[in-house]
Amino acid sequence: MNIQDYTRASALPEILQRRIVILDGAMGTMIQRYKLGETDYRGERFKDHPKDLKGNNELLQFTRPDVIREIHAAYLAAGADIVETNTFGATAVAQEDYGLASFAREMNVAAARIAREAVDAASTPDKPRFVAGALGPTPRTASISPDVNDPAARNVSFDELKDAYLEQASGLLEGGADLFLVETSFDTLNAKAAIFALDELMESTGERVPVIISGTVTDASGRILSGQTVSAFWHSVRHARPIAVGLNCALGAALMRPYIDELSKGAGETCISCYPNAGLPNPMSETGFDETPEVTGGLMEDFAKAGFLNIAGGCCGTTPDHIAQIAERVSAYRPRCRSDAMFSGLLAA
Repeated sequence: MNIQDYTRASALPEILQRRIVILDGAMGTMIQRYKLGETDYRGERFKDHPKDLKGNNELLQFTRPDVIREIHAAYLAAGADIVETNTFGATAVAQEDYGLASFAREMNVAAARIAREAVDAASTPDKPRFVAGALGPTPRTASISPDVNDPAARNVSFDELKDAYLEQASGLLEGGADLFLVETSFDTLNAKAAIFALDELMESTGERVPVIISGTVTDASGRILSGQTVSAFWHSVRHARPIAVGLNCALGAALMRPYIDELSKGAGETCISCYPNAGLPNPMSETGFDETPEVTGGLMEDFAKAGFLNIAGGCCGTTPDHIAQIAERVSAYRPRCRSDAMFSGLLAA
């Protein structure tokens, strides 16, 4: 693994060499449990906004910060080492759909501060916790046409994405993020725009923080939406020298296994992260997904035993109970180390 002189989260590389680090679980499906209405999203500040706002989870930084604090605290109590900011859709590009693009930077500052407070309250000298500034893929694609009749059509440019990500990352850094997580990457060009923005930000500020890049295999083809295999995705983003590369969302752990295996074998010089959904969607279940915490925990234990993992967590449908199971089940296993020819899986007694 490439170890850089980080100005934040400087302890993280050493922790990754000692044990499997635990990432938190879903934010969106946890928010759904609160059954919030339009008035919750609007609050007093946005009560006269002309567009519907229900479902704009990033707005809750302003209107229901108590909900976000509770979710962070629950994941930290479950054993998470890293909590993600509630900023998956907090770019100007994504917020434009709600007519709130001008609030994007402020959203990120507020989200990072909320996560920072929760992490600082839970951290101890023996178990430091970290805030990951989450950069989602946006609802637009830089390399895929939105019009089936015009393959050359685009609804966003690389520069527009880069500028939006730069604004987002700047806010996250100001709010106290320790690292960046470019996640749910279904279009590699979008991810490259985020990487470019992060490089520009770190060069201008003098900060050097860890970056995790996580792609999404959208179906059984084993490819991300823009057509790359997971190995090709890695080779497209490896220039960023991420502290970890991985997969999240779209699939449950059972279906994700061959792809995380492929990535683990191909990305030899960095750590591997994996945070799958809680199985397949099921509208009849409480979380909207099939897998119980015990099932997800068992599958992630299998990944750890196989030597795939450095960072483990959950995506859509996972809860603090899922994360607690994952943390418990993977704790007996050593983190992935490609250079260890005698890898045994189990921690030394």
